[in-house]
Amino acid sequence: MEPRIRFCTSADGTRIAYATLGQGPPLMFVPPWAATLEFNWDSPDSRAVLESLSQHRLYVSFDRRGVGASQREVDDFSLEAQVADVAAVADHLQLERFDLWGMLDGAAVSITYAAQHPERLSRLVLWAAYPCGVEIVRPGAARSLVELIRGNWSLARRAIADVVFPSGPTDLQRWFSNSLRQSISPEVAAQCVEFFATVDVRPFLPRVSAPTLVFHRRGDRDVPISAGRAAAALIPDARFVALEGDMDDPYLGDTSYLETMTQFLDEGRASPAAPPELPSGTAVILFADIADSTALTERLGDAAFRGKARELDTALRSAIRECSGTPVEGKLLGDGVLAVFTSARRAIEAALLCGSAGASAGLPLHLGIHAGDVIREEDPDGRANVYGGAVNIAARIAGVSAPGEVLVSDTVRGLARTSAGVTFDDRGEQSLKGVSEPVRLFAVGEGARG
Repeated sequence: MEPRIRFCTSADGTRIAYATLGQGPPLMFVPPWAATLEFNWDSPDSRAVLESLSQHRLYVSFDRRGVGASQREVDDFSLEAQVADVAAVADHLQLERFDLWGMLDGAAVSITYAAQHPERLSRLVLWAAYPCGVEIVRPGAARSLVELIRGNWSLARRAIADVVFPSGPTDLQRWFSNSLRQSISPEVAAQCVEFFATVDVRPFLPRVSAPTLVFHRRGDRDVPISAGRAAAALIPDARFVALEGDMDDPYLGDTSYLETMTQFLDEGRASPAAPPELPSGTAVILFADIADSTALTERLGDAAFRGKARELDTALRSAIRECSGTPVEGKLLGDGVLAVFTSARRAIEAALLCGSAGASAGLPLHLGIHAGDVIREEDPDGRANVYGGAVNIAARIAGVSAPGEVLVSDTVRGLARTSAGVTFDDRGEQSLKGVSEPVRLFAVGEGARG
């Protein structure tokens, strides 16, 4: 499921773009200045890491101020302002306590937040951290790069890409250079480089009280491993792990560190809760089905279609869980997914997310929602399932929806009319196959209530 970008406002009024993925104990990532939400998700390597980390936790990341989808027109790039951005995202998501993961200059921001807000932090993970910029970047080199950025942004982007990906490949370097062109202005890039090269967190390192894990690649050419060891040595009881490789990017090369990181984050934490039991009694039922799957199979071929359908199934179930729903694992309805909710509003939110996922995958969905009594039973294979007339009606409603459209019954519209934040377009009473009485249907539209 592709993360949805949302926005919050930092203490100085700067708009910060953030995204979430998965659910569970929260882990916030503070990226280096040159990374963006879009870049990290578009790369198959980084996407695999994000999906791994979000399997049993709520993964939160954001674009740094002046970068990507965050507000571009920014003057203040101080450490204080950037720490306030972390606080703004945490406060907006109402995270009472969370884990924090920072990389490169994002590690400096994370260290400072950890020192200043120990009551909010559970655990801290650092990647390619360093205590002081002037100790790893020669002042003359930093000045030369800043001058190059302001004088020849195209050449500077290529130089930065060569530093970030010293081993290539060239297509990745070109992609990163193009990402810089789209996501950041030369002036902001110059200020970010100055921050990277001058930030000093030595006063904050001894004040970090959260359990801390520090990763560093042995051959890192951007930040030498000695800097990572020095940062870890100044944090009380920090653990330092040296990794093989020469890239400072955690998404490329050996990613076996994820197991160590996951174990560290889960220390002292209860095992993931068992999936919620499916309800008996009244529930809100969402049915999603791939539109015209027969034609798509003929056009794509069996193997390609099934591969895309499996990926979409994973995305749909993630969206359902994100909206506090329960996908029915025991029901494999051809190319359909069935889920139950206790809230009509959350069911509609999930349906809209599912519709977006289907459109992105090139597999548009029929989507229908109804509410009524269901019966919980176990299939012969032991998996939980739900049955009842309300389930059949939800499937029939989905069947008459247009591809990508979310249709809901009048019952669901009545439950969500004042809380869902969407519009409802009356489609009138419709006869549904196998249903004795016509059902009044409404099409859901995104936007303010009319």
